[in-house]
Amino acid sequence: MDRRHFIQSGAATGLALSAPTAFAQSEGPSAWPSRPIKMVVAFGPGGSTDVTARAIVPKLQDVLGQRILIDNKPGAGSNIGSEYAARQPADGYTIFLGTVANAINMRLYKKLNYDLLRDFEAVTLVSTAPAVLVVHPSLPVNNVKELVALTKANPGKYNYASSGVGTTPHLAGEMLKTRFGLDITHVAYKGAAPALTDTIGGVTNMGFKTALSAIPSIQAGKLKCLAVAADKRLELMPEVPTMAEAGVPDFLITSWNGLFVPTGTHPEIIRKLNEAFAQVPQVASIRKAFADQASNVLASSPQAFRKHVEDEIRRWGEAIDAARISI
Repeated sequence: MDRRHFIQSGAATGLALSAPTAFAQSEGPSAWPSRPIKMVVAFGPGGSTDVTARAIVPKLQDVLGQRILIDNKPGAGSNIGSEYAARQPADGYTIFLGTVANAINMRLYKKLNYDLLRDFEAVTLVSTAPAVLVVHPSLPVNNVKELVALTKANPGKYNYASSGVGTTPHLAGEMLKTRFGLDITHVAYKGAAPALTDTIGGVTNMGFKTALSAIPSIQAGKLKCLAVAADKRLELMPEVPTMAEAGVPDFLITSWNGLFVPTGTHPEIIRKLNEAFAQVPQVASIRKAFADQASNVLASSPQAFRKHVEDEIRRWGEAIDAARISI
């Protein structure tokens, strides 16, 4: 083969190899999705966020007509996976399942290599799950007012457990301290499970726990539930009042998941993804699966979800500033 023929053949081969990329780049939003989609989850397999992803993906796949591959990228309080998702092409083929941790991290970390509002477009809220305020049964209290009175009368005597510095149980405890001027000690654990275990065992006196993790122990009498930090009572514990009903208004401690895409994604793709997800909460079996996990599956407009995120960043930021914590 002479040099001229070799160059022509190489050029032709190069064009052939670049054709799929060129096609992907030139694909209009009306053709989306024409290939599998990646959903980034910034936590490991088996965790609550991963469980949420696997619950919603089957219906979302059916509606969109394409496979959705879950890509778990845990680490650094969800920051590794979040930064990875933010750096992906804005072509509609990367979806990020964000959480309340992303809103908290915006103010918790001194240095963050992504910005939840700048680097992502909000698509829809996916689910919410409230926390519950529980105490060890040995505490002589039956409601939040009695707990506040007890701790005020005994400054420095009582403590509360959390799953770690900067987590929602930690910040919820700090919010309660700030609201009532309480002197209670924070005991940080490396995870929710040991924090729950020690509250059950009486090593710690109280704490905010996820409803799902606490309900079995509440029903068994190993924990006393004083209130649910949500705007309505839980179906699984209808007798437990909300924090507002217990005399503490505007005290919502809710974990949430929501769909995001990298900034620059075409508005038509965002619209199509939002409309596709809106069909997920309509499936009775999916609603029941979430209800059984003491959570709600729901959809929202991109605009409403973005406002929710902005409000969450502000609200958790105020709690972080009041507690004077940073990482």
